[in-house]
Amino acid sequence: MFKFFKITLIILGITLCTYTRAFAAQQVWVNDLRRLFLSNGASIYELNIRTFNADDKNGNGIIEFDEGEDSGTFINAIQRLDELKDAGINTIHVQPITPVGKTKALGTAGSIYAASSFNTLNPQLKDKNSTLSLEEQARKFFAEAHKRNIRVIVDLPACGAYDLYLQHPELFVKDKNNQPVIPSDWTDVRLLNAGSEEKINRDVYILYKDFVDMVIDLGADGIRADVAPLKPAKFWKELIEYSRKKDMQFMWLAESSDSWNTPLSNYGVYTPYNKLLEAGFDGYYGSWFNLKDWNKASDLYKHVKFNNELRTKYKEPKSVIGSFSTHDELSPVLINGIPYSDMIFWLNATLPINSYYVDGMQTGDNYIYFWANKKAPKTYTDDEFYFVHRGKIDIFNFSRKPGLTNQGLNDSFISSVKFKKTLAPMIANGKFTVLKSTNPEVFAYAMSYDNRTVLVFGNLDFSDINESYIKVPKYNEKLIAIPIKINGIPVFENNRFKTKLNPGEIQVLLVEDFNVAK
Repeated sequence: MFKFFKITLIILGITLCTYTRAFAAQQVWVNDLRRLFLSNGASIYELNIRTFNADDKNGNGIIEFDEGEDSGTFINAIQRLDELKDAGINTIHVQPITPVGKTKALGTAGSIYAASSFNTLNPQLKDKNSTLSLEEQARKFFAEAHKRNIRVIVDLPACGAYDLYLQHPELFVKDKNNQPVIPSDWTDVRLLNAGSEEKINRDVYILYKDFVDMVIDLGADGIRADVAPLKPAKFWKELIEYSRKKDMQFMWLAESSDSWNTPLSNYGVYTPYNKLLEAGFDGYYGSWFNLKDWNKASDLYKHVKFNNELRTKYKEPKSVIGSFSTHDELSPVLINGIPYSDMIFWLNATLPINSYYVDGMQTGDNYIYFWANKKAPKTYTDDEFYFVHRGKIDIFNFSRKPGLTNQGLNDSFISSVKFKKTLAPMIANGKFTVLKSTNPEVFAYAMSYDNRTVLVFGNLDFSDINESYIKVPKYNEKLIAIPIKINGIPVFENNRFKTKLNPGEIQVLLVEDFNVAK
């Protein structure tokens, strides 16, 4: 009897083990991006699949297919996902994956923001060595990201390529001469006619609805709406509500700012950031990219206060990304050197915002391409020149993988992202407190939650050393400030910290069993 019972237990154990492994292998990804974003817990990494893992064997910065080199694809992009996971990244912003226009194009591969279709995928992103179809390759990339607990935001282009205009001129805004409108100076695209607040254009709406269907089917967790002000709030409201019927956690990020107030075209609508948030967007860019122009700590404090109010200003909470540097901004190292990149990393880690990084900035890429704007020996569009924006990540050509080799900066990047993860409850629920600094160019703030406090001191002067005395309420000599990110250690004396900061230096300290806000 005992022998039979023992055998039965062994069989049952094997069965349960097999079932558990099978269940784990078949686990369905459950999207939680909206919840993560609204708690300021997203660490977002922006990447262009076409360059993300490009293989530039000869190191000349251009992908030459005739020489056996490969541009980035959905399949080879998977190889770098572990790198992002190990760095602490939990969300990626994938720049447009729609087909690109080839007529009146910019660059030898065409801008990824010049969409020639909104319901198909860019064939440039297909791996020729895989037997999978393009759609299957894309779906595999999304699934592999999810396996690593990385959420995926997909970029929704704001305009249509000239190629799309030639196929469907009825979808576009016309000027007084009945010509399609070029928004701003984007000569490779034309302005889509999304309608007005009184009546949205159903044809363009269906175009975007098809895009939503496509990316949700692929496994996307959210959408970043490129130049969201170009469409009426009513247009976005209906589209967002449609997506939420498919997935309540589907997150929407508006490329919009409270400091933007000028329409891109006299022929198009302009919807300000607050109306976009009212329409259902979960967050927007804010104006953190203006950090490069701030020389007073008060500018930083005002913006934190302004964005903190988003949590209670609307029917549902809203949030913001740390848009200190985006693909539309100059590389941080060109603006204020390595210290500026470093400051961005640690502000992202310690402020009540969702962190945001551009592929390559973690190792100091300045996005300077020696072949920029020169005539190309070969092109895949009607543009014979390597068009690029100086100091900005390339979105126009088959070019090298972003990134240089500044290991010290990369170590700081990884440390900051991982530190933010340990602060998750504080970033989501903590209180931001401005600390009194005797130097207006030195910012000083505290984040406190659950008897734990982070102190952050920084020098907004990127030319000179600055000293400051900083008062931290209720802090005393018995407490220990653990250095997390510093060059020189601040000294506590006479009930205040004395700190000496190098140009652009940021200091981060952690104090346990202490809460400034109480």
